Amino acid sequence: MSAAPERRTIPSVPDPSPRSTHRSRRSPRRRDRRGRSLRGLLYPVTTPSFKTRAERFDARVLEALEPIELRWGPELVDLDLAVDEVPEVRQTSPEEVVWGAGVLADAGVPLAQLVPAGVDPAGLPSRARIVLYRRPLEARARGGADLGELLHEVLVEQVAEYLNIEPDAVEGGAD
Repeated sequence: MSAAPERRTIPSVPDPSPRSTHRSRRSPRRRDRRGRSLRGLLYPVTTPSFKTRAERFDARVLEALEPIELRWGPELVDLDLAVDEVPEVRQTSPEEVVWGAGVLADAGVPLAQLVPAGVDPAGLPSRARIVLYRRPLEARARGGADLGELLHEVLVEQVAEYLNIEPDAVEGGAD
């Protein structure tokens, strides 16, 4: 009696047995077990829904800044604009919250801050900048148009403080 020959599989030819699908878990086709996951992006890249809240807020900031920049562009060359989520709180005493100079606050909550030019903690020179706080500003706005108006008002106040002029002069464009 001769022994039955061993069955060998050739690595380059896939094994048609159902067990073989369980071995290759690295297949890019198999993202989930039942095939019910999303096959592409939820929204097209060109739609506004694709952008995050922060990206939409940044776009509104640039829209609100545009009329100010058109009039006061040469004076604002050395001014930077930044957006933070929330303001940094150094003291935790609820009785007295005192914000530093250049902070525009509403009911004790800062909306923006003008940081003057100076020297940063690393000892390097820094430029003047306006820091807008996204979450407090969004919380005070009722909608998209209201947020745009609020951003424009806050930017007018901060630019006026930077230029040492009245806010009406910034908005009206008078020298």
